[in-house]
Amino acid sequence: MSLSRASISRWASIAFAAVGLSGCFQPLYGSSSGTDIGREMAAITVTPAPDRAGYYLSKELTFALNGGGESPGQKYRLTVNVHERVTTPLIDTVSGRASAAILAIDVDYKLVSTINSDVVASGTAFTTESYDRSSQRFANIRAARDAEIRGAKVISDQIRTRIAAALKTRG
Repeated sequence: MSLSRASISRWASIAFAAVGLSGCFQPLYGSSSGTDIGREMAAITVTPAPDRAGYYLSKELTFALNGGGESPGQKYRLTVNVHERVTTPLIDTVSGRASAAILAIDVDYKLVSTINSDVVASGTAFTTESYDRSSQRFANIRAARDAEIRGAKVISDQIRTRIAAALKTRG
């Protein structure tokens, strides 16, 4: 198989572009820029949120940001506002009861520096979690609570990643 001059120059330009762009990418949790993101994230204090879904989210965020331990220093304060709603798309025609439900959780978050009150990161994270419903009342309550816990974990991961990216570009 012989390569033509055009294909060789095409492959060479792709290789040069790849080598040139390889220095643009930085690992998110690496300390290549001098900022240790893990230490910065451990210095975030999570403000407790009301309601049960807010409680689960606050606990998940505290664990995700600093491993559940105490913050070494409160350099940042994270506040979250949780909004949840339940829809029942499936109705059993015989009993007239909902056989499934979808829990939608929307969270507005804001990370503020406690040193100079600058907003470091803010945004909205959301998720939807479905669960089955039955004629047993306590099973429905537990299924809804499990959906809240799953949703809190998903949103916690979204917020943690966005905060890490904001701290990495800031530092």
